Amino acid sequence: MKGFRFTQYVPPNDPEKNTFENLLNIFLQLVTMTGGDVAEALSWLTNLDKRYNMTNPGYGIGDFIEDLKTKGYLTEENQKGEFQITSKAEQTIRKSALEEIFGKLKRGKSGQHRTTHSGQGEEKGTDRRPYTFGDNLDQIALTDSIRNAQVNHGFGGDYLLTEDDLEVVENEFRSQTSTVLMIDISHSMILYGEDRITPAKKVAMALAELIKTRYPKDTLDIIVFGNDAWQIEIKDLPYLQVGPYHTNTVAGLELAMDLLRKRKNPNKQIFMITDGKPTCLKVGIKYYKNAFGIDSKILNETLKLAAQCRKLKIPVTTFMIASDPYLKEFVKEFTKVNNGNAYYSSLKGLGDLIFEDYKRNRTKKF
Repeated sequence: MKGFRFTQYVPPNDPEKNTFENLLNIFLQLVTMTGGDVAEALSWLTNLDKRYNMTNPGYGIGDFIEDLKTKGYLTEENQKGEFQITSKAEQTIRKSALEEIFGKLKRGKSGQHRTTHSGQGEEKGTDRRPYTFGDNLDQIALTDSIRNAQVNHGFGGDYLLTEDDLEVVENEFRSQTSTVLMIDISHSMILYGEDRITPAKKVAMALAELIKTRYPKDTLDIIVFGNDAWQIEIKDLPYLQVGPYHTNTVAGLELAMDLLRKRKNPNKQIFMITDGKPTCLKVGIKYYKNAFGIDSKILNETLKLAAQCRKLKIPVTTFMIASDPYLKEFVKEFTKVNNGNAYYSSLKGLGDLIFEDYKRNRTKKF
């Protein structure tokens, strides 16, 4: 008798491999926190090892560094001869962020989002309707059509199936969407002893990896804004750092709108992660700044852009990682003008909120 006998799988005991994987996970977290500074990350790792004994006599931090180079995570092949992470390490960081933030989610089909629109789409839905001339034969619901024939014509010897008995299954459209993620890198993102930029980077990397793997037909552009706004590549996210900047929300929105105008997808949206109010505006070649309260001049320009986005059917979802009452009032007014969404999130819940909003927006046409 042929067959299979299943027993409990006991993985081989490989202390060095386990140590490397554990250290790699911590090292990649530290690289994200240090803005891609490998030397600082390794220094922190060495201090952590000294305090918590993460290595053993047979495998130390020096061995770990050599393995990082051998396995393609680190390189010294640059003009300064300094340690730098490789593209493999960058991708591993994004995958790690994806698992950390969205790991509880079930995987779906790659590159597709449901909409509420039915018709000659790409995947069979659940709706039924009578057959009309021109429908594809593979759309015919055979079981339902045969049942209709029996109800309409009985169970006589001559089985009769007419065009009026046929039902077809409605296909569902699959939408594509273009998203711009705006990340605030003003100085307040590291003030008051709270690191807000690292969670924001992790969410951006997780969202980028999610879109690249599950929704490859979608587009994601990432921009950062301080005194000015500029676009960054996904590979640049681990190196992102806060600067001595004010918050020029207007510049960020203007750049986001410019990027979305170039996208051909019908569905467009902006996600904005920030912890404060707009405090900066560029007038000609000069910067108009006021960090004390909400400046009416800066506010009016920001609200004008919110209205323009609404006119262009580009909703702005604001993720405010601060809870000051007067900041909530600004976000409330901004959201009302744009007809978008707003969330007041802790850093811990930021990733779940962004994914849920991203997923929900795939089910409607803007």
